[in-house]
Amino acid sequence: MADGTRRDLTGLLESIGGRDGRLVHLQRTPARPGRHADWPDWADPDLVAAYRRLGVERPWTHQVAAAHSAHAGRHTVLATGTGSGKSLAAWLPALSDVLAAQSPGADSRISAHTRRPTTLYLSPTKALAADQAAALARLVGELEAIQREAGTPAGSLRTVRAGTCDGDTPLPERDWVRAHADVVLTNPDFLHFSLLPGHERWSRLLRGLRYIVIDECHAYRGILGAHVALVLRRLLRLVARLRPRGPQPVVLCASATAAEPALTAARLIGVEPDDVVAVTDDAAPAGERTLALWQPALRDPWVLPTPGEGVPAPDVEPVQNSPQAVEPDSGDPGEDPSARRSAVVEAAELLVDLLSVG
Repeated sequence: MADGTRRDLTGLLESIGGRDGRLVHLQRTPARPGRHADWPDWADPDLVAAYRRLGVERPWTHQVAAAHSAHAGRHTVLATGTGSGKSLAAWLPALSDVLAAQSPGADSRISAHTRRPTTLYLSPTKALAADQAAALARLVGELEAIQREAGTPAGSLRTVRAGTCDGDTPLPERDWVRAHADVVLTNPDFLHFSLLPGHERWSRLLRGLRYIVIDECHAYRGILGAHVALVLRRLLRLVARLRPRGPQPVVLCASATAAEPALTAARLIGVEPDDVVAVTDDAAPAGERTLALWQPALRDPWVLPTPGEGVPAPDVEPVQNSPQAVEPDSGDPGEDPSARRSAVVEAAELLVDLLSVG
């Protein structure tokens, strides 16, 4: 939005809501530039080149900080704004590890196939998993194209096999995911009802499990959060039993709204808050923002009771200039909620006002 248009809009809001107290608060946040960091030394060069082909020349500092922490084996929660690229912080270490296992000099025995590092991605909705699957497919496509252009034979291409597995996945596709996928995208419901009870069939995934990515971790609260927390404990306990002497999975949580991200993530996975690294310094660029808090108008400014006096009896109706009348912009928290118009009516009227001036 152009600066002139923004000033016109805020001026209109102030003129409409300033007279009767509907505009409760107006706050302007200035624009901020993005802060970049160098790609980590351990990041796979072909993967970095693939990201660059997709337009990511250099990552933001919060992406590198979270990726470093997860790659070092620390449980991590990344709590930055929506659209700040949190998924890159998870895929960079996870996919680099998968590609490293296929690099020249790595163990080429057939038995090494069952020990390839795997990643389990959990999201509260199938739509989120579908978005991540599409983004991964684009990234892997660029990764393979880079190797083909470099002259790598088709049979020697290093790649990442990702698959979505939920209640709607056909059985043949589910069998392929169990047997081959390096990254499995699913949800807590499938983890609880299918994967954990049938863990013998998922032993390849579980024995190689290195990263657990929990997307939108702020959504797991209340009864749902308690259930998800217990399911995650079952998962971690099972992996510890299958791999008693090997490294245990690293959990990387992502949230855009968690107030206490380290505490939220720690409660979700059953560890102490000090065992979770919280990355909260959002380095992604942001434009100037204007936040307006709007209160619906009074239905009738002359029938609202004075704060503390309560709602008048049905047969008593205050009149103008009576002791019970108050100013229209009192906004007292004890007022009768029905004294104000509904938010739907208020929003419709405000929308018309804004459209009328373009």
